[in-house]
Parts: sequence; structure tokens; C-alpha cells
Amino acid sequence: MRGPNCRFCNNKLTTTFVDLGTSPLANNYLSPEALRRTEAFHPLHAFVCDNCLLVQVEAFEAPERIFRDYAYFSSYSKSWLEHARTFAVSARERFQLGPKSFVIEVASNDGYLLKNFREFGIPILGIEPAENVAEVARGKGIPTVSRFMGEALADDLLSEGKRADLLIGINVFAHVPALHDFVAGLVKILKPEGTLCLEFPHLLRLIEQRQFDTIYHEHFSYFSLLTATRILAHHGLGVFDVEEVPTHGGSLRLFAGHAATVERRLQPAPARVLAEEGDKGLDGIEIYKAFSDGVWRAKRDLLRFLIEAREQGKSVVGYGAPAKGNTLLNFCGIRKDLLAYTVDISPHKQGRFLPGTHIPIYAPDHIEKTRPDYVLILPWNLRDEIVSQLSHIRAWGGRCIVPLPRVEAIP
Repeated sequence: MRGPNCRFCNNKLTTTFVDLGTSPLANNYLSPEALRRTEAFHPLHAFVCDNCLLVQVEAFEAPERIFRDYAYFSSYSKSWLEHARTFAVSARERFQLGPKSFVIEVASNDGYLLKNFREFGIPILGIEPAENVAEVARGKGIPTVSRFMGEALADDLLSEGKRADLLIGINVFAHVPALHDFVAGLVKILKPEGTLCLEFPHLLRLIEQRQFDTIYHEHFSYFSLLTATRILAHHGLGVFDVEEVPTHGGSLRLFAGHAATVERRLQPAPARVLAEEGDKGLDGIEIYKAFSDGVWRAKRDLLRFLIEAREQGKSVVGYGAPAKGNTLLNFCGIRKDLLAYTVDISPHKQGRFLPGTHIPIYAPDHIEKTRPDYVLILPWNLRDEIVSQLSHIRAWGGRCIVPLPRVEAIP
């Protein structure tokens, strides 16, 4: 199948990474009234560029449509808040940030990270295009601009004298369809000696652990360090350090700066990670072509478990309503006959229905009321936090299940 052109090198995309059929927008949670209306499904076909090896999906919906009224709020996960706090403490010390510094975060969500820098007395600015989320941040005292990052916004910030000593983008790089405009904007607002920090799920871990559910329309691109380094270098930025962090099943946190500053800041980690990617085959096309086989096996394994549980009279419900869960459920064709409902701690999702599957979302206390035999953890990246929250289900013999990289019952 021939796809669109590569969003980085403009090469025609012809090699499939994985074809997940058609799916609705993963964060388009439905009101009861919306269930009576036609729901849009788009192809969810990930390609890999034979030229630059960037894995990507076609943009069927503009970012303005996807992020207009966003349902994800970062502050509802305790482990994620701790992840953010730890990073802020480390960054302040490493880059010697203080009252005369300036920290900008792109896709700053509800202020979950920037509030830490504010508490340190460091001037901050958030950039969050989802107005409903930005308004929550402003209510916390986090100055926030509701626009998309790109050269136009960068020029406006420059006209106001705003440039960053530390420029942060956590889990935003994948959300950008116009990569060149995005990175060019970052370059403009990064001070000559400033540091850019980008954190994103590592493609190598996605492949190794069959994390196909992290593929959805909102995630336009999927990065290895190899591809991220190439894209940044194209715009005059160099990577001088990288950390491997456990979030989202395994992420990279890279540190970059203007090319002239990189050599004297260079650490051994980027060469080590690039060598591992090369050893695993990410610098060739074959590993990408082979990914689909594992995805189909994972689908069959999950369906086999759910069908057998149903045949045995066991009840299965979900925990969480993450975007990744919607990819998983829609790709596997799972509906209310196999998963009766799910719960989510976010009040912004409760009372709504999952896109495509129309599985209802309740508050977490609904589990106590129905006492299911199994709870399928859809945000498996938060398994430890959620298993701890669900420890009470053992009282009636309930067990937690994670779907990936393989179906696993947690004792």
C-alpha cells in the first residue's frame, strides 16, 4: 500500500509498520447524546519511511480538531506527578536555574510540571493549545498561552523578549504533524546557551514490548534516538545527553542545544543508546517489517483470555480510560459483551463512553459495587500504581490483568 509522503524527508511511504484497521480519535470520549450520532473512523495505518526510518501515521484530523477540547489532564496520576517533580529538581540543579532564568514548557497541560519550577522561584511560561486544559493551569497561577508551537508563535514570543534557558517538551514530539515548523519554532525561542529537553516513548521499547496500543491518530510520529537526532540536526540542534526513563513502557529524555554548544557538553549516553538501536536493527528496515506479526499474536492472546473468561461465567471490567486503551479495544473488536465497563479517576471522563466501543466509564468505586473477577488495566504503564489502588479486590478473589506485552494475571 502506498501512503502519504514522509513528514520529515518527504519520501513516499510504502512500507507498513503495522495496520490497525480503522479507529475513531482515541481521546474523543462520547456523551450519552453522542451515542446516537454517526462516529467518524479513520485508517490507523503506521508506515516506516524507507529513507529516514521515521515511523508515522497519516494525519486525517488537524491538531485543532484533536486538541480543541482535550480530555487528558496530567495531574490525576500520582506517579506522573512524582516523575515531574523529580525532573524539576534535577533540572534546576543541573542547569543552575534561578530567579533570572526562564523555563518554557510546550504542551504544558494543566501545569503539573511548571508548578514545581514556580515553587523554586523560577519564571515560567506554559504553551498549551487545548483551551479547556490551559484554563485549569491558569487557575493554578501558571501563565499559559493557548496556541500551537511553531514559528509564528516563536516570533511573537521573541517580540516580547521571551527566550528559554530551559525549553521542555514532554510527550509532545509525537503529537506534531508539522515537524519542521515545530522544531524551527523551538530553535528560535531557545537561548544561545539554552537547553532543550524532549521526552518521548522510545520506539525500540515499543517494538520489543509490542506496545502497539500507543499508536493512535493523536500520535503522528514514533521516534528512535536515531530519527530524533536526525530531525534536530536538520535544524541546527545537537543532542548532548540522553536518559532512559521507565514512563510509558520505556521513554527517552534527550537534552539538546544549539550545535555550537554541543561538543563541550557531550556525554557518553547518546552514543551508547544509538549503538543499542543499531545492534537491535533500528538502522535497517527489516525489524520494522516484522513488527506486525507480534501485534496479531497479542490480539489473539487477549481475545482468547476474554472469551474463555466469558465462557466460564467470569466477569471482566477495565481500569482506566486512556487513549492507548481505545486503540487496543477497537483493534481487538472488544465490546461490552467481553468488557462490561471501565472506570477512571478523572471526572472529565466519568459518565462518558469510550470512542468506538461505547463501553461506559464510571468512577473507580463502581468496582467495589460490582465485584468483578478480573480488572483489565488499560493504562498498563501505570500498573504498579493501579495494582496498589486495587489491592482491595483480593478480598473477593478479584485479580488484575495487564494486556501487554502479553496477557498477565498479577498475583
